[in-house]
Amino acid sequence: MRAALFTGLAGLLVTAAVWAGAQAQAPASCQAGPDALGVSRTLDVDAAQGPRFGNNQYSDRYILREGEVILTFDDGPHPVYTRTVLEALEAHCTRATFFMVGFRAFGQSALVREMARRGHTIATHTWSHQDLAKLDPVAAKGEIELGISAVQRALGAPAAPFFRFPYLSDPSAMRAHLKARNTGIFSIDVDAYDYRTRSPTAVVRNVMLQLESKRKGIILFHDIQASTAGAIKTMLAELKARGYKVVHLRPTQGQVTVAEYDTRIDRDYANRKIAYLPVAQRGVFSSAWEASVAPNTPSNINGVGLTPSASGRATQRAAEDDWRRGIFSGR
Repeated sequence: MRAALFTGLAGLLVTAAVWAGAQAQAPASCQAGPDALGVSRTLDVDAAQGPRFGNNQYSDRYILREGEVILTFDDGPHPVYTRTVLEALEAHCTRATFFMVGFRAFGQSALVREMARRGHTIATHTWSHQDLAKLDPVAAKGEIELGISAVQRALGAPAAPFFRFPYLSDPSAMRAHLKARNTGIFSIDVDAYDYRTRSPTAVVRNVMLQLESKRKGIILFHDIQASTAGAIKTMLAELKARGYKVVHLRPTQGQVTVAEYDTRIDRDYANRKIAYLPVAQRGVFSSAWEASVAPNTPSNINGVGLTPSASGRATQRAAEDDWRRGIFSGR
């Protein structure tokens, strides 16, 4: 059921959807074994007034206890790597939040709906992954709203009113816009830096190094990155072995869409094959903010158990160079 209503956003007509359907469905039962990570607790988040989360940028709220992590994935879905991530999460009976790029979600509706059926939370990450600080306010708002409309069209139900800024670049005008839209803003605490490496081992090491000092946090991965797809099984097993517990985010109500952008999706994009258009990805040279929080990675990490001794590093390097064939059977 969908009902039209007016909001305070300059009288824009928006479409309010009842919080039901795919996002509200309970996931299929999962028989967690003793080595499964599971879900320790579910956190129901009220996104009214645009609360902000993630202590690398915001100190508004502290939602995690020591030893707790939230698994989040940006930029997908990807037809191969996202499925690899899903299977690993399912094997551990655990759940994550996926911040989706609108055009990718819109082009892969069946995969988006499968993710929701598995109990994951579907959130938004703009239409085409633009740095909103580099756009004028009208264009930036369009990126946000078109992304919301596209993800909800793909999902066939309300998405979560959760948003993450591309590049974590959050201009004040867009923060205010999301607050007026009752949409929570999610930054991070721990970055896998998976876009900087093709090595799954490096991804796991990056995360565990940061958790060693922070002891909790919202973890950022990218499910369009092969390095994360290659790392995810080991990553989840490592979290379990070190006693970390997963907290799953769930909204108390669904996102609403703006009618203008629903119309644009229906009119301009419905017949286009857009799933494989390139996302504007973060490159090897990251922004100054990202560089400022990048971990120093020593050649050996006592106690972490992820880096080999000097005598074994050459063997590891050769294995990492060939990781794609071993994990994806030649893809």
